[in-house]
Amino acid sequence: MYAIVQINGIQTKVMPDETLEVPRLKGKPGDKLTFDRVMLVSDGDKITVGQPFLPGATATAELVDHFRGEKLRIFKFKRRNDYRKRRGHRDEITRIRVTGISA
Repeated sequence: MYAIVQINGIQTKVMPDETLEVPRLKGKPGDKLTFDRVMLVSDGDKITVGQPFLPGATATAELVDHFRGEKLRIFKFKRRNDYRKRRGHRDEITRIRVTGISA
């Protein structure tokens, strides 16, 4: 069984007892989360598709922890112009464990 769920505006495939890394969510580690923007649910051979969301379908998850992704470095330059810029950033990420899908 799996489902396609919209989490923070990103469509994500979730399966029960799976650990996912998604963009930062509000909450503390140990909190229970419920996602009601379920777009598709597959249970074996039976597939149910929403238009755009399935009414009454939810995915539940447990917030495991918050962390930051790896550092990305952005370097821009233009040759012979003495133009150099170095920037970087790290994404804020939340790790969740899917506990169940109900359709």
